[in-house]
Amino acid sequence: MEGTGLRVIADRLMRIFLFLILVVLVLVVGSMLGAPIPAYAGGLVALPAAVLYVVALVCGLLAARRAARSPAPPAIEVGPPVEGTWTGLNGPADKVPSHGVHSLGQTFAIDILIDSGRPIVDGWWPVMRPATDFPSFGAPLVAVADATVVRVSDGQRDHRSRGSYPGLVYLYAEGVVRSLAGPRRIFGNHVILDLGGGVHAAYAHIRKGSIAVREGDRVVAGQPIGECGNSGNSSEPHLHFQLMDHPDLNRAGGLPFTWTGVGVPANGASFTVAPSAR
Repeated sequence: MEGTGLRVIADRLMRIFLFLILVVLVLVVGSMLGAPIPAYAGGLVALPAAVLYVVALVCGLLAARRAARSPAPPAIEVGPPVEGTWTGLNGPADKVPSHGVHSLGQTFAIDILIDSGRPIVDGWWPVMRPATDFPSFGAPLVAVADATVVRVSDGQRDHRSRGSYPGLVYLYAEGVVRSLAGPRRIFGNHVILDLGGGVHAAYAHIRKGSIAVREGDRVVAGQPIGECGNSGNSSEPHLHFQLMDHPDLNRAGGLPFTWTGVGVPANGASFTVAPSAR
């Protein structure tokens, strides 16, 4: 737990560092454009940013050293959260932490989508596409096990894609701002299930208005809980799924998973789940 705390501290300090770097860039560009900004303003922001970077780096190294001495917990088997043919991205089959961070319980998280036939980085134009242009948008999401719904967050819009080169730059800057606003803005519309035994499943980026459960509901494996969307910190419609040890994203540590009949999809690997498999 001590190593997990250090990783969370490192992740949060790094996000603040990135935000301060954006502030420095704004100050520099504003000064170049003739805004009345003192020449030393950028340096005043850059100095604490550098200190935060060093502290974050030290915390990350200490956490990695402690993690190396602790064996990973065994994977927890649950059902797949979707049906049909999907493709895995950014999953723990390829690296851990799969999303580059341990915060918000994301150590073993995975992204999955229905292949649109477009490359992940979608060129220069159009800069953004409507969410409805992607086959993942509106696809049903189902409970991975019998569980209790402990968290429902809805109401955020399904924004346009961020998959082009300029769109990804925008996504990066937007992501820093979202991280400072808290996990709700990162995960977008989301549902968290209590599977029992200290295990929780999180579904993120759900389509606005599609969530079919309420907090306190009991669900059974395979029951529809919502639809795939593009809310929160998302480049295109997809499902972000993870298991974690706490219902509060700010306190959660990630837990490894494996999907019945599927395993853990590798980056770019397709898998198919038949409705009859449930």
